[in-house]
Amino acid sequence: MKNVRFGSDKRMTRQLLFNAFMMNCVAHLAPGQWTAPDDQATSYCDPAYWIGIARTLERGLFDGLFLGDVIGVYDVDGGSPAAALRSASQVPMNDPFPLVPLMAQATRHLGFGITASASYEHPYLLARRFTTLDHLTRGRVAWNIVTSYLDSGARSLGQAQLVAHDERYDRADDYLALCYSLWEGSWEEGAALRDAGAGVYADPSRVHAIAHDGPYFRSQGIYQCEPSPQRTPLLFQAGGSGRGRRFAARHAECIFAGAPTREGLRRTVAALREELVLAGRTPDAAKVFAMFTVIVDADGHRARERLAALRARADLDGARALLSGWTGIDLSRYRPDDSLAYVDTDAGQSALASFSSLDPGKVWTVRDAVEFVALGGRGAVVAGSPVEVADQLQSWAEDTGIDGFNLAYVESPRTFNDIVELLVPELQRRGAYKQRYAEGTLREKLLGHGPHLASDHPGHALRAGRPSPLTF
Repeated sequence: MKNVRFGSDKRMTRQLLFNAFMMNCVAHLAPGQWTAPDDQATSYCDPAYWIGIARTLERGLFDGLFLGDVIGVYDVDGGSPAAALRSASQVPMNDPFPLVPLMAQATRHLGFGITASASYEHPYLLARRFTTLDHLTRGRVAWNIVTSYLDSGARSLGQAQLVAHDERYDRADDYLALCYSLWEGSWEEGAALRDAGAGVYADPSRVHAIAHDGPYFRSQGIYQCEPSPQRTPLLFQAGGSGRGRRFAARHAECIFAGAPTREGLRRTVAALREELVLAGRTPDAAKVFAMFTVIVDADGHRARERLAALRARADLDGARALLSGWTGIDLSRYRPDDSLAYVDTDAGQSALASFSSLDPGKVWTVRDAVEFVALGGRGAVVAGSPVEVADQLQSWAEDTGIDGFNLAYVESPRTFNDIVELLVPELQRRGAYKQRYAEGTLREKLLGHGPHLASDHPGHALRAGRPSPLTF
């Protein structure tokens, strides 16, 4: 039977969404690659580095730059941060928030997804920070809601240990309830009059005090920020555990999924769609992005040679430090040929499931998993020509039901330069990638509605102008 390339296959007509996936650090998901002579990842403290990346991504019509973050250092491996420090595996790492105004000033359409934890500061302070950035970017900000998974982070913030896994999500539900009250319920639409003639900036009768008294957080009074273009930032979430999926189904407008195999990703997406329905939303109410890494070259053979060289340069000690931190299990205590089995931990349960229970047809040893995450984390890696890589991306999207990809880098900035120069034109030729940006806020660009929360979202109920506490 003749093989049919997806470029000519009419089954796949929808356009793929692209986010770049980075952290404000040296080695994000490819420890060891910063040592290459032409790699620029060590310039992460230089504003010009980030501005250049943002301009490249906008030239390639990327939907957004998704900025990961983590509170704490990876010290589970061997009970020490030594391996993480030697390999620069997500340490040192700086705050992602200050990067956004720099890059927003240099771009017009690129969105910015910022990872921020709901575990370590009061919701009011984080809500105000997001409102400010949404104003400054004219509505191009998203919040990737996390609950944090490193015990070292809890200790750094003065806690004796990490809060139990499911309780962190219970706390995050209350966190979001208060944020919605602030963003959606305090200021009515049009309350900011800006009437210079009358000398009235805001109509006090249309600005309401909120009264939130939840199980974890309390707040009373008006929100001091006037509504930003999106009010509530576009909401991302990446929880892969059962409790995490329920949280995502209630709150998320975009969901970030990481799975190393096609079957694992297919099962993840199906479970997420089912949870959305159980939460009273439509199965396509949230866009699903898969973690992925792409090595693309004009010549497919050369791309695969590059992939082999990248694997040879990978720092496996750094990769083991990352995987130990994600799972909460000290993998240095196990033999390389030991197989991974799922156990409940208070760290990232979905990380361990990715290499154990998520795909029953695949058995992972410690060595397998460490070598896999050394280049791109928990997402699949594809290397080839533009035609070959485009075929793979379209095939994965059709088989698994995802809407797009969070594309990690292994060579900075070459990974994104090559995607923009080589892969994007091939996808555009097939009609599988946009030719231009849509106008409007990030929510309007990605979801096709907006700029505010959809009517089936729990935060939407507070828009009536008579706010009341929202509970879950």
